[in-house]
Amino acid sequence: MKISTLVGGMAVALLLGGCSLDGDDGQNGKDGQNGGNGANGNNGLNSLLKQSAVPMAHAECLLGGKRLDSGLDKNNNNVLEDSEITQTSYLCQASNYATAGERLPYTVLRNDLANGALPGSNFEIRNGGFGSDLTGHPSKPLQFYALTDRGPNADYTGSLGAGKMFPVPDYTPRIGLFEILPSGAIRQLQSILLKRPDAKLITGLPNPAGLGATNEIPYLADGSVARQDLSKPYDAQTNPFLLDTYGLDPEGLVAMKDGSFWVSDEYGPHIVHYSAQGIELGRINPFASDSRNQYTLPAEFAKRRANRGMEGLSITPDEKFLVGIMQSALGNPSSATHNSDLTRIVFIELASGKIKQYLYKQEIKQNSNSAVIALSATSLLILERDGEFQEKKPGAMKHVYKVDLSKATDLEQVVPTVDLVQHATLGLTVAGQSLEQLVISKGWDGLTAAGIVPASKKLLVDMVAAVNYPHDKMEGLWRIDGQRLGVINDDDFTTWVNNNKLEQKYLDPANSKIDGNTLYIMEKLDLNP
Repeated sequence: MKISTLVGGMAVALLLGGCSLDGDDGQNGKDGQNGGNGANGNNGLNSLLKQSAVPMAHAECLLGGKRLDSGLDKNNNNVLEDSEITQTSYLCQASNYATAGERLPYTVLRNDLANGALPGSNFEIRNGGFGSDLTGHPSKPLQFYALTDRGPNADYTGSLGAGKMFPVPDYTPRIGLFEILPSGAIRQLQSILLKRPDAKLITGLPNPAGLGATNEIPYLADGSVARQDLSKPYDAQTNPFLLDTYGLDPEGLVAMKDGSFWVSDEYGPHIVHYSAQGIELGRINPFASDSRNQYTLPAEFAKRRANRGMEGLSITPDEKFLVGIMQSALGNPSSATHNSDLTRIVFIELASGKIKQYLYKQEIKQNSNSAVIALSATSLLILERDGEFQEKKPGAMKHVYKVDLSKATDLEQVVPTVDLVQHATLGLTVAGQSLEQLVISKGWDGLTAAGIVPASKKLLVDMVAAVNYPHDKMEGLWRIDGQRLGVINDDDFTTWVNNNKLEQKYLDPANSKIDGNTLYIMEKLDLNP
């Protein structure tokens, strides 16, 4: 039995081993018949492109241009409807406003005076001069008004001492109406000369004593005293120097919806209401004895520093309050307080003459606050600058700040205490000191200790960083819309003085670039309250 079992096992083993060998593959079978066609799919959608014109002053294109819309024609009507637009782009008309700016046109007032900067040549006194302030036309988006100051003038020391030289002494300060053209160029549409209530033209000559005079002696281009009778020599009693009771050195401008204007100046300071034709309608200043006054400013405003009066003027959007700002610190009570960074903002209610007053702290002592725009009753834009030319002294400061008054102290509403007293000529005082004196002696902490809070602010635009701003006197602001801000400079009629000699006003050390009124427009800003 053992032998047969062994043999049987060997046979099974051989059979299993033979099963592991592959045989040859068989032939492929025939392909089956093709199946029937499936149902057709839906037709594809056409892509459409629509081009349309964009008007000037559009949110995306200042000077206008083209709008390109694209999307799929979902309803197959070959028309790109608004609901089908999936992408939009703009081709805008190019401009220089956000880079080099655009110059305003000018005429030549005279060109017969020797140019002290380039001996052997004469220079042009240009009109020009439209840069003391800037404001938009109330109803025409790309038209604007620009203001001159008192006229061509320069510091000069003559036979009667320090004063101003007026090479065009009969110049009348004026408001110019300008328009931005589709090409980007600027044209002047109108010139509104400022006039007395009797419609006689004013000049830019200084005011007499009692109306803000700072003893500025007026001189003519030949160095002689500007006197009442030019055919006779100057005499203090019989032929005194020439002054103008209605003379203005305009610096701030408001264009009202009714076509009239308000202008603030550096002489009084005066704030004067003019008709659309430039005729005086009313006046506000700090001189209670001035019979022309509609309202009277607080007496401390009469202590303005010479040539640094009410540099900026605006109106709240509801046209209820005029808003003015002083250029620099007041001499309150004397010139000893000029070296301060404390400046004042004033609100004047037009219906009643009620006054509100706030403090603004400058970044640098003796800077210039050169423009103000009221975004609301508590929100302002303020232009603060130094007096340097960037090309002559790199690092010049030309800033625009957004200013908040919501938590600031209204000086007129401070409740009197033993230490806090409303003085007849100094305004609010703290322990017998004017606020200017207090800041000089104790710093702004002294105001804080007295419970007085200034306006708060944050930087909105640094024009030097943005465009390497070359002008010394950045002086006007124009809120074009919620995201565009116009900026303009005062070119001083391209007239300058050096070593008591008149010369052309240049921007650069090489005396190759003549200054000129230049409008810049900065975009994509938050200009809402």
